[in-house]
Amino acid sequence: MTDTHSGGHAAVAALEAEATRYVFGLIGSATMEMFDALYESSVELIAVHDERTGTHMADGYARASGNAGVVLAGQNGPGATNLVTGLAQAKAAYSPVIALAGMLSSGHVHRDAFQEVDQQALFTPVTKKTWTVPSADRVQEFIQEAHRVALAPRKGPVHVNLPRDVLSAQTPVVATRNPSRYRNHSSPAPDTVALAAAVRLIESSARPVIVAGGGIKDPGAWEPVAALSEVIHAPIVCSPGHGDAIPARVERAMGQMGPRGNPEASRLVLDADVLIVLGSRLGFNSTFYSHDNINPETKIIQVEIEPTAIGRFFDIEVGIWADAARTAGDLAAACASAQSDTRENWMRSAIEARKDFLAQRDADAINRTPIQPSGLFKALRGVLPEDAAITMDAGTMCLQATDQLSYGGPHSLFTPLDFGLVGFSFACGLGVKLAQPDRPVVSLMGDGGFGMTMSELSTAVDHGISTVTVVMNNGSWGAEKAYQRDFFDGRYIGADVSSPPFDQVAAAYGATGYRADTVDEVGDAVRAALETDGPAVVDVAVDPDALYSFRRDSFTHRGG
Repeated sequence: MTDTHSGGHAAVAALEAEATRYVFGLIGSATMEMFDALYESSVELIAVHDERTGTHMADGYARASGNAGVVLAGQNGPGATNLVTGLAQAKAAYSPVIALAGMLSSGHVHRDAFQEVDQQALFTPVTKKTWTVPSADRVQEFIQEAHRVALAPRKGPVHVNLPRDVLSAQTPVVATRNPSRYRNHSSPAPDTVALAAAVRLIESSARPVIVAGGGIKDPGAWEPVAALSEVIHAPIVCSPGHGDAIPARVERAMGQMGPRGNPEASRLVLDADVLIVLGSRLGFNSTFYSHDNINPETKIIQVEIEPTAIGRFFDIEVGIWADAARTAGDLAAACASAQSDTRENWMRSAIEARKDFLAQRDADAINRTPIQPSGLFKALRGVLPEDAAITMDAGTMCLQATDQLSYGGPHSLFTPLDFGLVGFSFACGLGVKLAQPDRPVVSLMGDGGFGMTMSELSTAVDHGISTVTVVMNNGSWGAEKAYQRDFFDGRYIGADVSSPPFDQVAAAYGATGYRADTVDEVGDAVRAALETDGPAVVDVAVDPDALYSFRRDSFTHRGG
């Protein structure tokens, strides 16, 4: 007699075959067979309080581990719809999140059934691909396909709908496939003609600059970029949100460029006669699609694993469809004999300007009460370990912080990137910590964003996930209040946030809370939080009047 099991058990067997370590999920009646299978599975359930934050945890886990992050919405309808924000975020970040959601029984579709929503249509715009499993005997096939698609370049989230009748139906137990048999094992090598053209352009340049993006950060392959920089005497700037693509200890690393970067890195990009763009789209956060941030006379060499990204926003001189890190190594080898005193002087000047900028930044930091952002960031620079993984939220405080801190190397900085999501950082940090349990994980948030997601303190406490969350508490939606001040005559409405003392909230959840009301208290509080066994929250009182209009370009139509 053939052994059988439910579609839900088949789904968990497929996850086990993928060596899935964690599933972030919220229980619901639509997927009880899956939860029953997880009861005795090698896959550990991280029970969350909200499907959105569970998706952010899966996102952080995926980015930090390089594997797929799996989130399970146990309930169809509202349980599934709560995934949408997290999946849209993951899509903007090219993060391989696999979302699984229960769905109403196949026979109830289009009958206005309880909690019915067209989940196939709902998730299609916010994923690489969405499937609805038609029968129990195909559950494993679809989950294998979900992993294959999510992890193929460019990576991204996918979604699988699992109807109730499919999960409850019995199906024969079959051997699961080895994932190595349906995964890509290589990436395209650079075309030799294009590579030679790039070499000629670099050798003729006087002021080359390397832009390192997600295509360098994601595989953690920064060494070939550093080697290329040394050979051709080109400073390295990082695209925004990828400031960890190159370790801060590399002398030729200049930090993040563009309208959300630092002035020295941005100046280098504007002054460059050749830009060597490695694994970056030169998208919105890097350029605002404007020649205000990239000189129109600059010749661009763009290397991307996604061919549709090459030359999409800016005209290029050489486009190379290939793995960015491998291409950097090939360029370094090909340019090894190309010496230039002009480029060497250019590099030396950039290094000195960077040192002066960093020294001046420290000197200009304001140490007074109420706490100013510059003083807070200097305090954090002094206390955060070099190997810390740092997660950020959206909002101007975090946008300023992104290039104010130092990163030890790839997979040290996790931000919402182009989706600009508030409420991301804390939950993302929990996923990062599970992926990298031996590293300190510090999550920076504003008070508004933490207020959205602090219920996951229960998740952190229940599962012993020891992260440190620094709440930069200025009592407002800071970006919007700054815009109301600068462009709407200070007519404040909806911009102020009232919150409980977050250090006391943490204690009420069973975590540990700290408070800092002065700059001098920040270092001690964060240091103590890092040494705490269990999750910790540091509530930092930041000056509510220290507001900054980051997106001034959004209001040029007002004549400001």
